Parts: sequence; C-alpha cells; structure tokens
Amino acid sequence: MSFSHSFDPTSLREYDIRGIVGKTLTTDDAFAIGRTFGSLVVRNGGKTVTVGYDGRLSSPDLEAALVRGVTACGLHVVRVGCGPTPMLYFASVIRKADGAIMVTGSHNPPDYNGFKMMLAGKPFFGKDIQELGRLSAAGDVTPEAKGTSETIDISDDYITRLVKDYDGSEKTLKVVWDNGHSAAGDVLEKLVKKLPGEHIVLNPGIDGTFPAHHPDPTVAKNLEQLIAEVRAKKADIGIAFDGDADRVGVVDDKGEILWGDQILVLLARDVLKNHPGATIIADVKASQILFDEVGVAGGEPLMWRTGHSLIKAKMAETKSPLAGEMSGHIFFADKWYGFDDALYAAIRVLGIVARLGTPLSAFREALPKTTSTPEVRFDCDDTRKFSVIEEVAGRLRAEGADVSEIDGVRVNTQDGWWLLRASNTQAVLVARAEGKSEAGLERLKAALVSQLKASCLSEPDFSGNSSGH
Repeated sequence: MSFSHSFDPTSLREYDIRGIVGKTLTTDDAFAIGRTFGSLVVRNGGKTVTVGYDGRLSSPDLEAALVRGVTACGLHVVRVGCGPTPMLYFASVIRKADGAIMVTGSHNPPDYNGFKMMLAGKPFFGKDIQELGRLSAAGDVTPEAKGTSETIDISDDYITRLVKDYDGSEKTLKVVWDNGHSAAGDVLEKLVKKLPGEHIVLNPGIDGTFPAHHPDPTVAKNLEQLIAEVRAKKADIGIAFDGDADRVGVVDDKGEILWGDQILVLLARDVLKNHPGATIIADVKASQILFDEVGVAGGEPLMWRTGHSLIKAKMAETKSPLAGEMSGHIFFADKWYGFDDALYAAIRVLGIVARLGTPLSAFREALPKTTSTPEVRFDCDDTRKFSVIEEVAGRLRAEGADVSEIDGVRVNTQDGWWLLRASNTQAVLVARAEGKSEAGLERLKAALVSQLKASCLSEPDFSGNSSGH
C-alpha cells in the first residue's frame, strides 16, 4: 500500500506539531506522524516507541491512529495511556525506547491538540519536524510491516521515583495543589498520599474541557483559585500545572506568585550547593536578577533561546544540572533525567521549602526589587516578524548598543534591559522590559517603541499591570 500525506503547514511548529482538531489536525495526520516518525526510528536502527496522551477529548482517537501508523513500520509500541507528558518521557528513559511521542495540546484551548516527540533520547524539533513533513508528503517511508503493541501502567514506578527525591526536613508542610483538570490528575492523587504533610488538591479530575480555568500557570488570572485557597487554608505553598504537567506555577504562603525565574533562583541556590560552579540555564525572557543571583550562589549563568527543545539540547551540551524558562518549564539533570517535569520540580521545591526555616514569602521578599512589564505579545505577520528583528538588530549594532542576539535582541542599558523576539509558534512579536526604577522602565519602553516605529510598527499595549518582581 503506497503512502503519501501532506500536513496543514500551520501545524508543523518549531517545538512540536499542533493544530485545531478537525480543521488543521486530524486522525489522518496522527497516522501519518506515526508512519513517518516510525520510519525514522527504523532507519535509525530502533525497535521500540513509547506513546502517551493527555486528557483532551480528542486525544484517545489521535493516539489510536498514531499507534496504527507506528506499528505499520514494524515497530513495537509501548502505550502508557493517559497521563502527564513527563510520565511518558520517564517511560521512554526506563524502557530505553528508541522514540517517544506524546499526544498533547499542552496549554492550548480545548479544541487544539498536538504531538511532542523524542528520537533516540533527544528532542525532535525545528528542522526535524519540517523534514518529517517533507518525508510524509513524498511518501518516503519504510516498507509496510506488521508491528506489535502493549499497554502498561507505569504510574506507580513513576510516583515511587518522584517521591525518592523528596528531601525535606522534619517540618511538615500544608500544600495546596491546583491540578487544573490536567492530565496529571490520577498520578497527583496517588503522589500526595506518599508525601509527608497535609495536601489539598483542587480540580483533581482529568477533564479536557478545563471547566475551572484555562490550564496555563504563567497567567495570573488562572492562579486566582489557587491563591484564594492558599490564603484561606493558611497553606505554606500552592502549586499549579499546565494541561500536560510539564510546566509548573508556584504561589507562596502569602498568596503571591513566584514567576519562573524566581522559582529558578530558589532551585539554583540549592542545586549549586552540590554542584559548585555548574552552568545554570535560563531563557532570554528571565530577569537579570536570576542571572546575577546564580553568579552570587557560585554558579555560571547562561542565557539561552526560549523553547523547551532548545533548552534541553543546550543542557546536554553544557552538562548543566538545572535549567528553566519563564513559561514554567523546569529541567533537572541533577538526580533526574534532564527533561521538564512539573511534578518533579514541585517535589524539589517542597523539599527546599521544608528546609528553609522561614516562610517561602521571606525568600521572595528578600530578592532585589525591579519593575517590569508583563510579556507583551502583539501581531506581526509570519513573513515579517523575523525581518523586523533583523532590522532592529542592525540599527542597534550600528549604535554600538550592549545587545545579546541569542534569541531576538536583548538590550542592556543603565536603566535595565528590554527584549524583542519573534515567537517560534505564532505570528507575533514578543516584548518585555525590566527596569531598576519606574522612570527607568519608562525609558526602556520608549527605546523599544522607537525601534518598532523605525520598522513601521505601532506601539504595543504594555498594560496588564506591570509585574513588579
């Protein structure tokens, strides 16, 4: 049987394949992904692929079609069922799988879904995804063969391994978890029973319609329920997940949000005790405070490009024990396996909080103060967004500005810094600024706006309450 399939070009993203179910993503696409990715595994000399799926309503059908595609390559598929993305990564490591595919829409709206992939233990992204699209359209796949599949429950092994790295003191914590109806629900309910302390779980049931709130812990509005419960119960900490539980959100005992870079400061100080001088990686959107604090704690701070696949690859290259992003992806290679896992990050945070001797809010309040804009995203055509960055970078170089071009442009001045980068996943530009004072922040915003105007773009809306931290 000959095979050839073309994907909707909008679904082939930088870090994964993602689309609107029934419109830009179908079960035919899922089969084609399995058939083409499976062929790459075979050509790589591989024999097994692990597959999992999240709690979205479309996920079981997409997973079944995907498995049909992979087994049609003659491979053995280990199906781990519905659960968090990091549990699928864990299964892949433990089973020494040659490939892994997770069916997940991550933190997108309920009508979206997608696929995250790993090949030979490494992230499959960027050019790999474009190549998969090309091979599928050309029908360039291995001859059809009869593969096999088995379904396993690895959740108990995963939970046991998570709990093994809890390193708290005698102090017991009161913890509020907001599962947000994410795919972690069943695992989380078992996990908290094995941890010391008192645990309250909000929105535990897996529900792909996300009735309580949107599952994105980087948006303050989505943490309102968690904040209210932490304050009402006088809890020590609150923890939230995104839809597939590879991103974490944290709220302190006063109900104040710790942003991704602040969580990373907390973790970095702890990790660097055992790994002095180690490289700690964060993305270009992170606060300068993080990079400074890593240095103070005896680490080597490294600013890198935004994107979980890019960060994972850089970690492997630099042998970094810890990395993180503003989006809440936290990656541990210290005791763990180098992938982003919100449940694991939560375990490590709880251990630290139990050993702190002071409330988590005291840690947050002791950090240097800056004032910053939120992450501002504004429309810019896919064909134009990268050329705008080139134009801005060219002008900044000509001015002799202090600029990093790792990912877009990040400009340092006496007032602080501002960032402009093109999104890899949407037709938008992303801007952020962090000043040492309100007046400094206004000057940084003005500098950013003047560069946009020089490229014939209008001023973005910086409102959304500047997140001072």
